[in-house]
Amino acid sequence: MAGIELHTAAFNDHALVPRRHARDGDNISPPLTWSGVPDGTAELLLLCEDPDAPSGTFVHWLVTGIDAADGSVEAGETPPGGTPRTNGFGDAGWGGPHPPVGDEAHRYFFRLYALPEPVTLPDKATADDVHRAVDKTQLASGTIVGLYQR
Repeated sequence: MAGIELHTAAFNDHALVPRRHARDGDNISPPLTWSGVPDGTAELLLLCEDPDAPSGTFVHWLVTGIDAADGSVEAGETPPGGTPRTNGFGDAGWGGPHPPVGDEAHRYFFRLYALPEPVTLPDKATADDVHRAVDKTQLASGTIVGLYQR
């Protein structure tokens, strides 16, 4: 399986996410750019999840239906053609990092999946729902990880 190159100008892979992107900061989603989307991609799906959350993997951002022909999203925007889904805070769209005070830095996995057909997910999809829906059908994926601590 080919890989999608996923990047952000906001932070390096496995580096700290700036506070402006955190829930206790400006709560603005980071800008993203990507390349290497394979032919046959019907849509892209973006998931940002925190596997270190005390209650289990927490969804911070889920966007489905992203236009496969585009290759970027600006800070604070929804990816082109995308539909923001409900995050773990109960809001549609981005919900920035907000780990418990005093926890070691949590990891925030930004994952972009190339899918051969539109995905079907429940209204309040969990990270497990997303993985079940895309793991066997994805054409390619890319990941970048940010860290955040309060």
